[in-house]
Amino acid sequence: MKKPRYLVDNMYTADPAVHVFNDKLYIYPSHDIESGIPENDNGDHFDMRDYHVFSMDDIEGPVTDHGVVLDVKDVPWAGRQMWDTDAAYKNGKYYLYFPVKDKNDIFHIGVAVSDKPEGPFVPETHPMIGSYSIDPCVFDNEDGDHYMYFGGLWGGQLQRYRNNKAQECGAEPADAEPALCAKVVKLSDDMLEFAEEPKDLVILDKNGEPLKAGDHGRRFFEASWMHKYEGKYYFSYSTGDTHLLCYAIGDNPYGPFTYQGVILTPVVGWTTHHSIVEFKGKWYLFHHDCVPSGGKTWLRSLKVVELEYNEDGTIKTIEGMQD
Repeated sequence: MKKPRYLVDNMYTADPAVHVFNDKLYIYPSHDIESGIPENDNGDHFDMRDYHVFSMDDIEGPVTDHGVVLDVKDVPWAGRQMWDTDAAYKNGKYYLYFPVKDKNDIFHIGVAVSDKPEGPFVPETHPMIGSYSIDPCVFDNEDGDHYMYFGGLWGGQLQRYRNNKAQECGAEPADAEPALCAKVVKLSDDMLEFAEEPKDLVILDKNGEPLKAGDHGRRFFEASWMHKYEGKYYFSYSTGDTHLLCYAIGDNPYGPFTYQGVILTPVVGWTTHHSIVEFKGKWYLFHHDCVPSGGKTWLRSLKVVELEYNEDGTIKTIEGMQD
């Protein structure tokens, strides 16, 4: 497929995490609603309250909606705002990882479990110990280990933390200082907890220097995703306020990673969030924009487009505004 395709037209969906389970594509997006809350930099207008799961047998075929698989009312510790989610499989169980604010308006990451990839999912009674911020991505290293990548600035609250500890007056670093990093952490064997302290995922420029906080065109903002291609680890992410999807390449799940370039130029809307997956011998970029809602940044729609690599392993840039 050379042109992007919208996938869901009966509701607004965003932030797609996509995996191949049982030879089918399963999509785990956030579910946008009209909250009536004015837009602000904290993202209060993104007041999502449940998750649906979708599946596809073929990239050009119909999309099946499996209905609500987890509701904020079913999570004992949750307050509001169920943002971007991800899913993983291990030992006969499927795990749904989700950020949601607790009753004190602090983001943590929860986990829910199912026997089927389409759910429904039953949440644990407490968030993952030591978790904070948003946008969990869980990567299967195909050696028995799974790694979670997470974090998001501004409304995602990452700037409130240093060395995994909350700061009384957290703020972003000065422009000339190293940028705040996404976090990477190995998961426990039962997939329910962190197996270690989260580490910084450092992105370097071509000179081996960490990207600076003022480098808004390249530094990490949110929307972690990890995939592997020809033995290399590809960490992709959103630059947030400059509306790009970028990527960096490393030799192991922890990095460091060296910045490579832009995957997707800006789309209609504010946020850019995605996943990259191989299916039936081709690679695809799942993302979202706000065209169907007339540009309302909090009402987004999923789409998919084929992703291609150059011979040297770099990714060909996709134009976000193409029809």
